[in-house]
Amino acid sequence: MRTGSIKKVSVVFFIITMVGIGKTSGQEVGLSFSYFLPKNGYFSTPISPFSIRGIGVDLNNYFALQTGFSLYRMSGLNIKDIDDFESKDALVGPNFTLMVPLELVLQFVGQRQEFRIKGGGFGFLTFDNKLNNGNVDKAIRQLESWEVANSSFDFDNKPGFGYFFGAEYVIFITRQWGLTFEANYLIGDADFGLSGSYTGGNSSGGLTTREVDYSDAKLDLTGLELSIGIIITQ
Repeated sequence: MRTGSIKKVSVVFFIITMVGIGKTSGQEVGLSFSYFLPKNGYFSTPISPFSIRGIGVDLNNYFALQTGFSLYRMSGLNIKDIDDFESKDALVGPNFTLMVPLELVLQFVGQRQEFRIKGGGFGFLTFDNKLNNGNVDKAIRQLESWEVANSSFDFDNKPGFGYFFGAEYVIFITRQWGLTFEANYLIGDADFGLSGSYTGGNSSGGLTTREVDYSDAKLDLTGLELSIGIIITQ
């Protein structure tokens, strides 16, 4: 019934600023709201209009290859593989995260409904990073059993990679437009070496300073990406 690539532009709240690029036979153009819920992080949204997903080609009636990009304003992400401690709270953020996926799509097309199973890999790069010093110091206090702690760390930010899987369901209300619901689970990380020192102690004793180097630390980009939108056939 409907073939061709899908172009979806993620928007935040009521801002819809872009529509599809070009026209081809059987093409679908979409507008969607997208959100990212990171593991041990804070609810985040993409930056409109800098998020375009689902651009690609049909390989045959059942398989398609798609790509695109999303620029997220991440409210907070976690750091994993720190030798001494771990935290359930976000240790980095806010920041900007550019994510580029490449996915293989298995699609089942009916008269009024479509179902797509997706999977693939992605690369990402974060910038304008800031450590959440409050949460870092809290984790150190728990590690050392101190009453107070103050840390000073530098970090080494590098590109990261990962993989994801998900599904999309489309129901057409009329022959011209329909609703789309999509969920993807992302699992990725990037080298994020930490080095520096922290100082702290208890009221019953003096202050202690420790020099540390967590070169194996990684920025954790794991979480659930959700979107809901409208598809218009051309």
